Amino acid sequence: MTSVLITGSNRGLGLEWARQCAGAGWRVIATCRYPEEADDLAKLADQFRSVRLHRLDVTNAGQIVALAEELRETPIDILLNNAGVYPEKFLPLNAPLNFEDWAYTFQVNAMAPLRMAKAFVELLASSDKRLVVAISSHMGSIAEIDGPGSYFYRSSKAALNAVMKGLSLEFKPLNIGVLLLHPGWVQTRMGGPGAPLSPEQSVQGMRRLVDEFTLADTGRFFRYNGTEIPW
Repeated sequence: MTSVLITGSNRGLGLEWARQCAGAGWRVIATCRYPEEADDLAKLADQFRSVRLHRLDVTNAGQIVALAEELRETPIDILLNNAGVYPEKFLPLNAPLNFEDWAYTFQVNAMAPLRMAKAFVELLASSDKRLVVAISSHMGSIAEIDGPGSYFYRSSKAALNAVMKGLSLEFKPLNIGVLLLHPGWVQTRMGGPGAPLSPEQSVQGMRRLVDEFTLADTGRFFRYNGTEIPW
């Protein structure tokens, strides 16, 4: 049975990933900061016995290590780094910059995926698929910056891309792949109700890329529809 560990699985894209993977018969290790408040995720776990809920704050290094130890006998085919934040999303361009928010954005969006990959490398290496997936954004592409603003989010996703590209070279000798994905503009709390894509459509597209992944694609950056994004 294919197994996937998902961060930030209590809502939005993470919840949809959990739903589709469970429906496909996968073992789903669904993590979020407050499982007791994740009602939709709890309902999914009631529906599918293959879904297991775990508490995880990806900025807490101790919790990451503890979860890796708890799962030490469980091979992980896909480590899905989905958790992310965008604190300046609804602020005007001329709003004062809170640099503590910038630091927190880096902790969640850029540092946590590397911490996760390092902590779970042995469980990835013991699996069949051996894949680290990072949910990035085209806003982390310097080539695609077309306006001012969103400095925290853009820089954190650009950093994530750089980190994952480097990690792909480190992990390739272990036959562990790294795949960077832009989900598109999606109808989530972050994307807003006016976005053109539903979570179902976005995740369906990204799952196709995961299913078709080979080590020849490690370290590459794709949109949900399969088109490659420039750095």
